[in-house]
Amino acid sequence: MIANYTLLLAERFRPKLDEQTDKYIAYSVDGAVRMQALMQHLLKFSRVGRAEIELRTTDCRAVVEHALTNLQAAVLESKATARWDSLPVVMADPSQLTLVFQDLIANAIKFHRPKPPVIQIEAEKKDHEWVFTLSHNGIGIPAENWQDIFVIFRGLRTRDEYAGNGIGLSICKNIIERHGRKIWIKAQANPGTSFRFTLLPELLLKAPQEAQA
Repeated sequence: MIANYTLLLAERFRPKLDEQTDKYIAYSVDGAVRMQALMQHLLKFSRVGRAEIELRTTDCRAVVEHALTNLQAAVLESKATARWDSLPVVMADPSQLTLVFQDLIANAIKFHRPKPPVIQIEAEKKDHEWVFTLSHNGIGIPAENWQDIFVIFRGLRTRDEYAGNGIGLSICKNIIERHGRKIWIKAQANPGTSFRFTLLPELLLKAPQEAQA
């Protein structure tokens, strides 16, 4: 509302405004829009933390496709390509897992180099869990900042470089940890970034129920 009314005032008095006043109006509108985005992200972070985890059989391929559909405009604009082979069925909350893939893919699109983003998604069974890897050819993250990026509001880039509030990866960490698993960054030889996180397979969570029956 602040942004809209400021713009209405600007339109009404435009002929009487000087260049400095135009700048002040632009700052006011920009601040209001950023505050709105921050409040929306904080609400999203709060909802994720309060929502009940509903673990059920979840096809990760369908989850990734849903996340890409939600990001369709950004994918088309950046000419991004997402690749994956077979992805497993796990026990997870599908709506929250969609947010994880959506935020990681959105990061790959946002922090890309001059070349179009290329996102590779893989899953490997290790011991009693699935290890997912989402790699992309973006600008990369210095090793000394790997832990900081999962802390809320700890964005590594200034607002002038990239829009955002540093909340997306905090949400990813929150969701994965509420699933009883972990998320981290994996070192890679090529430029870019590689995120890893773990999830439990379907049968591992079903086994105790079957044994009890």
